[in-house]
Amino acid sequence: MTTGSSSTSSTSSTSNTGRPAAAAADGGGIRTFKGQERALRADRLGTGGLLLSVLAATAPLMVVAGVMPTTFAVMGIVGQPLLFAILGVVLVLFSVGYAEMSRHVHNAGAFYAYISRGLGGTAGAGAALVALVAYNALQVGIYGIFGFEVSGLFSTYLDLEVAWWIPALVAVLVVGALGWLKIDVNARVLGVLLVIEVALVVIFDIAAVADPAKEGLSLHAFNPDTLTGAGVGTALCFCIAAFLGFEQAPVYAEETSRPHVLVPRVMFLAVAGVAVFFAVSCWALTVAAGPSGIVGASQKQSAGLLFFLTESRLGGTFTDVLHVLFVTGMFAAMLSFHNVVARYAFAMGREGLLPSAFGRTTGTSGAPGTGSLLQTAISLVFVIGFAVADDKPTGDPTAPVLHLFTWGGNIGALGVIVLMAAASLSVIVFFARRGAARAQAWRLATSAVAGVALLVIAVYTVKDFDVLVGAGPGSSLSWLLPAIIGAALFVGVIQGLVLRSRRPEAHARIGLGNEAFQLDKAAESVS
Repeated sequence: MTTGSSSTSSTSSTSNTGRPAAAAADGGGIRTFKGQERALRADRLGTGGLLLSVLAATAPLMVVAGVMPTTFAVMGIVGQPLLFAILGVVLVLFSVGYAEMSRHVHNAGAFYAYISRGLGGTAGAGAALVALVAYNALQVGIYGIFGFEVSGLFSTYLDLEVAWWIPALVAVLVVGALGWLKIDVNARVLGVLLVIEVALVVIFDIAAVADPAKEGLSLHAFNPDTLTGAGVGTALCFCIAAFLGFEQAPVYAEETSRPHVLVPRVMFLAVAGVAVFFAVSCWALTVAAGPSGIVGASQKQSAGLLFFLTESRLGGTFTDVLHVLFVTGMFAAMLSFHNVVARYAFAMGREGLLPSAFGRTTGTSGAPGTGSLLQTAISLVFVIGFAVADDKPTGDPTAPVLHLFTWGGNIGALGVIVLMAAASLSVIVFFARRGAARAQAWRLATSAVAGVALLVIAVYTVKDFDVLVGAGPGSSLSWLLPAIIGAALFVGVIQGLVLRSRRPEAHARIGLGNEAFQLDKAAESVS
């Protein structure tokens, strides 16, 4: 963090919250900071490393091979490519204010730090627990489909029957080990996997355009008339989940050399790149299958649609490689989400929202090791739990996909959508309270538009949760699963209220992040 940036943010906090005075000693067990144990290592990520770490979470091959065919099949909407373009615009509007906020707040707590700066520490505490639950759900959910796909690879290519939970557990341990390494090492691993899977999807896109179905290079999928019917709102829910990852850039702010420059740059590059990539690749699917045949083909082939289309155009070898990269792409997404969860836990431990042990980095790597252990432990519990509860009598091989992946993915997506909507409001309040509303008027306007759009999507997500998780209309899952996010928010807000009442100094620390560390150092030097 640059001196100027720290100075700007600290001044803002002093003039509006009085936090620096309170942050010097909270009397609650996190009074002192031991050297750099309480700070993430700076200068570990440049633009490239940060961009790759963020984009890996979007799992492009998993989206093209899994999310897109599912959306076509379940919702029957041909205009899915147009939905990706529309969502790209909404998320760019969201990023305008979000990026500007990132110039003032550099905290691994990202969402909850931003929300606490605008809406107060109690709201920030609620957002912190929602973020921890949401990103854990997203990360853990991927283990289900990962285990299922690896099990399928063993069966297809090695003629070995391996239970899905075995590769899932191995992946938990490998991801946990990588989480202890330097973030730049992780960025290299993520970068290699990401570049390869993106290249393969681009090859398919070119092949589809070169060899279209009988309807030719039709742009029918971008026709607004294709977005009619009751399924559009639910399709938006499916599609926005594909974007999740771009919003993670601020999580790594403390580990970059110029967060006020790199974080906004990476966010815009990520969301714009993802929107274009997914819109084009989704259109390529409609070209390859034909606009009139894409829904039927998706219903017949399901998650095998992409592989079915590449087999005839690019051959069996390419399709085999695609199957393998489908799995490695999921691994990259798991590692990316693992790193995010570990940093949220670190930020929460540093600010008193989790035990202080979580707010320390580990050894020479500077990684948030205790947060990494927490995420690994949570993953082990859920994978083992779903393995024990698996439908042994019927031997249903899709149980981990339909349950662990679908439930976790949609719970996590709902949580992040809610956080983005709250962050949009926080941006408006943050600048308005500082007398910058006129200077930032256009950014606040874009935040307002994006916030309303995100709230609409959140409402549709809750309303259609039974469709998203494949439950029956009367299933209790349609309200129990989204209620997890509501419960996290409730518990987090209660924690914030208790802190404000019993430990006001700790409450004042929420959202300060590394600034609190700098303030404590200054207080110690004065004393």
